[in-house]
Amino acid sequence: MLVEPAVSLRSVNTLRGPGVSGGRAPGGRGAYWARLLPLLAALACVTRLPSLRGPLWNPDEGYLAVQARILAHGGELYETVVDRKPPLVPWLYEGSFALFGDSSLLPLKALAVTAQLLTAVLLASLARRRWGNRAGRTAGVLYLLISIGLNPQDAQAATFEIFMLPCTAAAMWCADRRRWGAAGAAVACAFLAKQTGGAVLLPVAWLLWRAGAARWCAARLAAGLCGPVVAAAVLTNPSGFVFWTVTGSGAYASFTGSELHVLGRGLVNAAVLAGACAGIIPPVVRVLRVARTGAAELWLWLASSAAAVLVGFHFFGHYYLQLMPPLALLGTAALQTLPRERTARAVVVTGCSCAVFLTWGFLAPRPELAHAARLADAVESRTGAGDKVLVWGIHPETYWLADRAPASRYLTAGLLTNYSGGRNGPQVGEKYAVDGAWPVFREELRRHPPALVVDDSRGKPYGPHRVPSLRRVLAADYRPVLRVGGAVVYARTADPGRAGG
Repeated sequence: MLVEPAVSLRSVNTLRGPGVSGGRAPGGRGAYWARLLPLLAALACVTRLPSLRGPLWNPDEGYLAVQARILAHGGELYETVVDRKPPLVPWLYEGSFALFGDSSLLPLKALAVTAQLLTAVLLASLARRRWGNRAGRTAGVLYLLISIGLNPQDAQAATFEIFMLPCTAAAMWCADRRRWGAAGAAVACAFLAKQTGGAVLLPVAWLLWRAGAARWCAARLAAGLCGPVVAAAVLTNPSGFVFWTVTGSGAYASFTGSELHVLGRGLVNAAVLAGACAGIIPPVVRVLRVARTGAAELWLWLASSAAAVLVGFHFFGHYYLQLMPPLALLGTAALQTLPRERTARAVVVTGCSCAVFLTWGFLAPRPELAHAARLADAVESRTGAGDKVLVWGIHPETYWLADRAPASRYLTAGLLTNYSGGRNGPQVGEKYAVDGAWPVFREELRRHPPALVVDDSRGKPYGPHRVPSLRRVLAADYRPVLRVGGAVVYARTADPGRAGG
């Protein structure tokens, strides 16, 4: 008969294994972590090794790198450079560039390793507090093994979700210990890394209610949550902060257009994640069939994370990273009710899945990165260091690779056409742009015409033939001078000497 695990985060009662007293080994806390931390650190480094392959993994890294360069040269977030994201990760990139230079993302990749290690440590601490030493080791190891269980461009990139995850884990860790002010601050940091990180507030609030805490505890949680968010808004641009992080993404979040396209992507990514979790799904399902786990806050964490994946109806692979911490803890909870050999089997199966994703990360082709590098070489050879260029596409890394400043605050055509959500249907075009974007964009091109315009649409529905304003600018002031892998490079007719290269 299966034993129902002790599941309240308010309780320190644990399922006791052989030789364990109160869930703690005789060696004490220091000895436990002295053994576990090197193992988790080694796993974090090994699983992130593919991230070192090439200068970057996806356009989000490129976007952040370009943002950071602009900010380092006096730019203002939500004013001279914009994105639909909160400021924490752009600031992180900016700080890294200030310390280590802006020509490499290696320091950010190292920070991503640290973020994953910290997430694993927090999950191990949560599991150990509940179920004892063995559970702590299991949770930390399981999390790191499944942490790369997606397409490498989603799992290996040092972007928003990676830096959001330790904040969500910290929020649960603090709530576990009734540190409500710190829990609120951790929720705020998760939100400031990416808006969907705020979903962890639901299980934190549940724990607050279950603890029967006084009103002043709820006030501390609210103060911890609101303080950092208000500070970030004041440090940037309050109206711009609210618009770009909350109110200005209506068209982006719409489900209309390309429904089958995005649903197919969502199902594929869900199947890929299920493959990564093949070792822990069977024990979770078995426990659900024969016993109540009682871990309401863990299920709420998973449910709120799943709702965050659904927000916007785009189902990109990196959205699914948010599901991994609660999945690792639920898997650990289920394994505590089963014979010890089931834990070993689950870890082995998960390790084998991890090896597949690790191999995928090393061997996956990188055609878009190769194209962006060729395009950057062409841009660099035909412009001077002080020239601005416009890359009309969804790969802002071209600016960073070419070391050329963008001619517009809108770093991708997606913000001006709504293609940034992966739409390939009818809701792509000027009228679906971010509100107010086109008048600003036209004024930018009028005041500071770019030396080169690169049409990198390559047949996508946001090409100049479907964007009248851009088409008129190209027809009046530019002429094609080069083709690079389907992209067309235009030079200003007023500067034919440089344009001819």
